[in-house]
Amino acid sequence: MKSGEINSLFKNLSKIIKNPRSDLKYKNKFTLLVSVVLSAQCTDVNVNNVTKNIYPKYNKPEHFVKLGRKKIEKLIKSIGLFRNKAKSVYLLSKQLIEKHNGKVPKNFDDLLALPGVGRKTANVVLNEGFGLPTIAVDTHIFRVSNRTGLAPGKNPDQVEQALYKVVPKKYLKDSHHLLLLHGRYTCKSRTPSCKKCVIVKYCKYNQKRL
Repeated sequence: MKSGEINSLFKNLSKIIKNPRSDLKYKNKFTLLVSVVLSAQCTDVNVNNVTKNIYPKYNKPEHFVKLGRKKIEKLIKSIGLFRNKAKSVYLLSKQLIEKHNGKVPKNFDDLLALPGVGRKTANVVLNEGFGLPTIAVDTHIFRVSNRTGLAPGKNPDQVEQALYKVVPKKYLKDSHHLLLLHGRYTCKSRTPSCKKCVIVKYCKYNQKRL
């Protein structure tokens, strides 16, 4: 995709998506981190339905360490992979207290060192929680990047590196959510809404539904 097309692509997305923010509901940076960990292979809607009853009472690392793994499991049991996620939430809470004074670090490597936190989670927290220009490649962004020809890649890491090279600085901070929300609501996996897509004329997808 040419640089002029890329600029127009993000300009058009910005006009349609007025508030490029996460659909996850959270109270602070810690609960954001927890929600992103819980959202792996799970919809944001399901995570929000569970955490709306948790965060009013439990919203600090100390709270979850005191709860312990078994009680965390009970609180999130309706979420997929709840046992593994409960373990991660408990251990990362413990590590935040022991190594970061209970605060979520504003550093990619420190975030990546937390139990249950991968590149995607670390980048989401830095972008959404700290306002840094990071890009977390989930299934939606991976799909949009490949379909449009914006940043083709065989895996999320390749797409991530390609996006950093082509996304204009002006849109870098918001690009993560612009692409994610476009993928979630318009450029859907099985039934992309190409007829109402605002970037369809720049898209290289050869199976457009026009």
